[in-house]
Amino acid sequence: MAASFFALFDDIALLMDDVASMSKVATKKTAGILGDDLAVNADKASGFASSRELPVLWAITKGSFINKLIILPVAFLLSAFMPSVIIPILMAGGIYLAYEGIEKIYAYFVPHEHKEFHYTKFEIVSEEEVLKEEKNKIKSAIVTDFILSIEIVIIALSTVVKQTLPVQIMVVSLIAVLATIGVYGIVALIVRMDDFGYKLIVMGNDKSRALKSIGEFLVNALPKVIKSLTVIGTLAMLLVAGGIYMHHVDWIHGVLHHVPTLLGELLVGVIAGIIALVFVGIFEKIRSLLKS
Repeated sequence: MAASFFALFDDIALLMDDVASMSKVATKKTAGILGDDLAVNADKASGFASSRELPVLWAITKGSFINKLIILPVAFLLSAFMPSVIIPILMAGGIYLAYEGIEKIYAYFVPHEHKEFHYTKFEIVSEEEVLKEEKNKIKSAIVTDFILSIEIVIIALSTVVKQTLPVQIMVVSLIAVLATIGVYGIVALIVRMDDFGYKLIVMGNDKSRALKSIGEFLVNALPKVIKSLTVIGTLAMLLVAGGIYMHHVDWIHGVLHHVPTLLGELLVGVIAGIIALVFVGIFEKIRSLLKS
């Protein structure tokens, strides 16, 4: 009886050791998409009234947890009964990420028309209208999170697909929880950075030049931080997409084996994104012709 008891503890210890080691691997694999997740959500959570930023962010965070509660069971069922579809789903997600990355670059460099809005008078907006607009933005952020969450879960799952189901469940669930807490925790700090800066400016007025300088730095840094995260997130999407294809398509890996890893992944991501962008453009033109 005692021997069985200690054998159980030994099995649990081995399981936890496997979970810890595989979690490190999965975290490295998902780091790129987490960078994009952070950049996207920092942009989505900004632009609200100061008093509403944290409530809105909390609503998006709850939505993110619900997303993962939906995605995780489906992913584990696929892994248990249809493991062969994990890699195709991962590669389809890679195309999406590559397209998103290239589309952002294309939109930045290629001029396109924007609707101009002219305000001739101040409009009184009711609280109900403000809350409705806020709800729409939260919904949009949660939908975007759902897409990114699928990629995070599938990428994490792909790193442990050959492990036992208990290890898969523990590792991927841990990554999903840490991703949500980590990403939205950092986003909360970012979106409140300017408010903290304003408080330092007020505290530093006529008292401490240093506090005032720090406050001004934080206020001025916020838009630059969000812009930098957008750039980093775009590169991360291309690198993750390229990495997926380099690691799962033998002939691509064979052609680029002499190229530095990061450069090869970026190159593959850019090419895949351009191809996807062209096909989407053709599809949009055909659809517009059919409508007209």
